[in-house]
Amino acid sequence: MNQQSETKISNSEYDTLIDGSLKNSSAKEKSIATGKIISIENEVVTIDVGLKSEGRIPLSEFSRPGQKTEVEVGDVTEVFIENVDNANGETTLSREKAVKQKAWHNLQNSFNENKVVTGVPFNRVKGGMSVDLDGVVAFLPGSQIETRQIIKDTKELLNKPLELMILKMDKYRGNIVVSRKAITENELKEQRSELLKNIKEGSIIEGKVKNITDYGAFIDLGGIDGLVHVTDISWTKINNPSDVLELNSTIKIKVLKFDEELSRLSLGIKQLTENPWEKVNENIKVNDKVLAKVISMNDNNVHLIINNNFDGAISLNELSWLKKPPHPSKIVNLNDEIEVLVLDIDDDKKRVNCSLKQMKENPWTKLKQKFDVNDTFETEIVNIVDFGIFVKVIDEIDGMVHISDLSWDEKECEEVIKNFKKGEKIKVKILDINADKERISLGVKHLNNDPVQDFIEANPINSKVTGKIINIDEKGLKIELDNEKQIFGFIKKSNLSNDKNENKIERFALDEKVDSLILSIDTKNRTVNLSIKELEIKDEKEALNKYGSSASGASLGDILGSVLKK
Repeated sequence: MNQQSETKISNSEYDTLIDGSLKNSSAKEKSIATGKIISIENEVVTIDVGLKSEGRIPLSEFSRPGQKTEVEVGDVTEVFIENVDNANGETTLSREKAVKQKAWHNLQNSFNENKVVTGVPFNRVKGGMSVDLDGVVAFLPGSQIETRQIIKDTKELLNKPLELMILKMDKYRGNIVVSRKAITENELKEQRSELLKNIKEGSIIEGKVKNITDYGAFIDLGGIDGLVHVTDISWTKINNPSDVLELNSTIKIKVLKFDEELSRLSLGIKQLTENPWEKVNENIKVNDKVLAKVISMNDNNVHLIINNNFDGAISLNELSWLKKPPHPSKIVNLNDEIEVLVLDIDDDKKRVNCSLKQMKENPWTKLKQKFDVNDTFETEIVNIVDFGIFVKVIDEIDGMVHISDLSWDEKECEEVIKNFKKGEKIKVKILDINADKERISLGVKHLNNDPVQDFIEANPINSKVTGKIINIDEKGLKIELDNEKQIFGFIKKSNLSNDKNENKIERFALDEKVDSLILSIDTKNRTVNLSIKELEIKDEKEALNKYGSSASGASLGDILGSVLKK
């Protein structure tokens, strides 16, 4: 009993012992302590930091942006002690605050001493990226990502360690701004300084193709950039630098011009080789037939490379014997290997002018051997335009039938042309061949004789003809002379009678047949000009000549009266 009484302590003594044990412990409120994970249940981690009660921390506080949570029972970790004995008698811990407090301390030292830190970008945000710096989130602006090359997609940087410099720290607001560019700029300064010591005009150095534009390529020489203009890439014409250069490839270049004050470099690639044009006359001569590759074309020219060393060109009129050649793309294709004739060598433009059409016999020579004027042949319509139709004659020769040569009746020509279709067969007649001017005229209406001309040949000027009145107006009478061949005549009001008193339209009727005399041909309207008046005058003269004379004293009435009696 006495022993038991000696081991008992009062409540106040117990509290004193507990306080003493806490004072002697290394675990204090508002400080970082080391603890051991004793359990992980229901997304909660229980940790023993050597106090009278364990603390619990959400499992999420053990995760890092862009990384998986990896903790196990028995692991030792650092935590921040918020409260030793809260209202519920529990110890309040924080893993996140422990990490941040320690990280802020280390980052502050790095910032003060201008040291490089390592961070992992884990998210793309407006204007840049969020970066994990040992548990502290920092901002990496897009403008501070890189200087040496353009990053097309920052996604490729996610979850990869990057060396960074801290530009700005504000612990009170929790802001940190970092830069990747600052590191590369420092490196570039050192590299540029070393590079400039060894660069001079005429130097041959290596560089990486950094950027390609329509007008040239920018070359990274390791600290300084230079430009190769498109005209200094090749001795021959190129459409775009990307046809010759590849992005990020390493190439040799020659320093053409160096402005030390501006650190500006003009570079050349073609200058690494001898100018082939200086020996063009040793390799190519006028009237040579050479193989060439089609590299580009436009509406008026085809551009060539001859022997891989010389620029060549074929003008539109040297592509085809056609009077109006089609677009070059209808005759040749890009990258075609074609044989051409050298016409001349232009030293000023550094260009060989060539001909494709002269590789073939002039079809106009062949045409004169095959056809004569007035020959007829069947062919194919190749094009239809407002003013006529084009038809194939031979090889590269097209002929045109003017719209006015489709029908003898010009009023019908516009309707006739609408009935033709491209590709259909048509029969034509050759009206004229002019080989010197490379022109051939064709006709369709000429396949048949001109009905008006046939009528006149059968009924010459001053002939008497009979026709039917088909129209009457104030100007005169329209006469149908041949219904089948559509031959019409016209009698003016002044030509209706020799007697002015009888010069009246009212005395005539539709469908009445009348005799008249042919005066002339109206070629424009394709009508025959007629006259009743002239016929009456002619008849009177004939009657006087046959039955009387001006000296007899007899009147025309007397003469006609005696004739009628007979």
